[in-house]
Amino acid sequence: MKNNHVTSLKIDLNAVDFNLNYFKSKLKKNTKLLVVVKAFGYGSDAVSIAKHLQNKVDYFAVAYTDEGITLRSSGIKTPIVVLHPQVVNLELLVANQLEPNLYSHRILDAFLSLSKRKNLDEYPIHLKFNTGLNRLGFSLDDIPKIASKLKGNKTIKISSVFSHLGASEDKNEKTFSCNQIDKFKTITFDFKKAFGFIPTQHMCNTSGILNYPEAHFDMVRLGIGLYGFANEKSKTSELKNVVSLHSCVSQIHTIKKGESVGYNRGCIANRPMKTATIPIGHADGISRKLGKGMGFVSIKNQRAFIVGNVCMDMIMVDISDIDCNEGDAVIIFDNQKTVETFAKNSGTIPYEFLTAISQRIKREIL
Repeated sequence: MKNNHVTSLKIDLNAVDFNLNYFKSKLKKNTKLLVVVKAFGYGSDAVSIAKHLQNKVDYFAVAYTDEGITLRSSGIKTPIVVLHPQVVNLELLVANQLEPNLYSHRILDAFLSLSKRKNLDEYPIHLKFNTGLNRLGFSLDDIPKIASKLKGNKTIKISSVFSHLGASEDKNEKTFSCNQIDKFKTITFDFKKAFGFIPTQHMCNTSGILNYPEAHFDMVRLGIGLYGFANEKSKTSELKNVVSLHSCVSQIHTIKKGESVGYNRGCIANRPMKTATIPIGHADGISRKLGKGMGFVSIKNQRAFIVGNVCMDMIMVDISDIDCNEGDAVIIFDNQKTVETFAKNSGTIPYEFLTAISQRIKREIL
C-alpha cells in the first residue's frame, strides 16, 4: 500500500555517494569495504541504499536474518553478512544465501549440524572474536576447539575472522583500542597456525577507519559514517547530510494568556501566542524529552520551538513571531547539527535518534 503520510524522510543518494567516496579515500587500494545497512539503513531505507550501492561495495551487513531476507527479496545479489544470527533462523539464512557470523560454540555447532544435514558445499561463514567489547565473540583460547571442528570440513568455508573496536571514537581510550588491535593480531596469528591460512580480516567501524588506519587490515565496516556522522564534529563537518525530515502545518491556534496547550497542560501561555500543530510525534521518533522548548522545527527559515508535551502523533510549536499558514512546509531537521542537538537534548546519540524514526514515516529517495 502506498504511504500517503504528509510527513516524509528524504534520503539523498548523492550525499551517500559523497560519504562513501570520502571513506574510500582513507583506504588502501585493495582494502575491501563492507557497508552496514542494519536497522532499516540506520533509520533511512536499507533497500534503497543497498540497491544504490550494490555494485560499489564488497559486502553488506545486517543485524538479523529477516533484514537480510528483505534485501534478497528486493533483488540484492551482493554478499550479505548477518551479524547476530539466531539458531532458530539458520535454515532461513541458508535458504536466502546469507552468510552467518558465528560467535559462540552453540551457534557454530548448530550451523555445522545444518551444513552436514543439507550437504552444503563450502558455505561461507564468518568468525567473530571478542577483544574487549565483551558483547559477542569467541576468545583466543577457543581457537584450538574451533580448529578441531572446522579443519577438513568441506561443508563450510571461513570467509573472514573479525572483531569490533569498543571505543574507537574516544581518543582518551586510545590505549584500550590499541590493546584490542594487538589482541586481534594475536588471534589472527594463532588462527593461521591452527588452520594454515588466514581469511579476510576486519576490525574497523566508522571511527576506526578514521582513527586507526593501522587496523584497516583486509576490509573495513562502514556504518554511521555512510549516513553523514563521524562521532567527531570536525569529521562530521566533512561529510554530507543524507536524511532530512519534513512535514507541514496542520492547524494554527490562537492561545490566550492563561490558556494551556497539550496533554497535562504542558504549556501555560504567559502571553497571547499562536501555535502550529505538526503531524509528527513520539510514535514517529520525536522523543518526549524534546517537549517544552527542548526541540524545534523550521518554518519559513525561522525556528519554532515545541510547546507543551510531545504527543504520540503530533507536536505543537510556537509561531507567535512567524508569518505562516496552514499547509506551509515544516523542516524537522535537514542537517547533522540539528540531529546532534536533538540527540543531546534527548539524552542520547545520533544513532538512536535516527534509528527511532518510525517506519510509518514516508521515505522519499532523492
